[in-house]
Amino acid sequence: MTEILGFIAAILTTTAFIPQVIKVYKTNHTSDLSLLTFLMFTIGVFCWIIYGLILNSYPLIIANIITFLLACYILVKIFKNIK
Repeated sequence: MTEILGFIAAILTTTAFIPQVIKVYKTNHTSDLSLLTFLMFTIGVFCWIIYGLILNSYPLIIANIITFLLACYILVKIFKNIK
């Protein structure tokens, strides 16, 4: 039951991030996004991946790897759009 709850949480929190990625992809507009927030978020997600590996928790590992990749995409776009 614990793993099921973990997978539900992982699916919801990861998919909640997808609309932002789609918007950045379609518009290439990132000026309204905070670089510091996305840096902190991405580092935090990386820490969750490490934590999941330590616990051997697949919901933590899988969801945070996906979220990490999505956040890295947005970070790259933010850096490319800095003027």
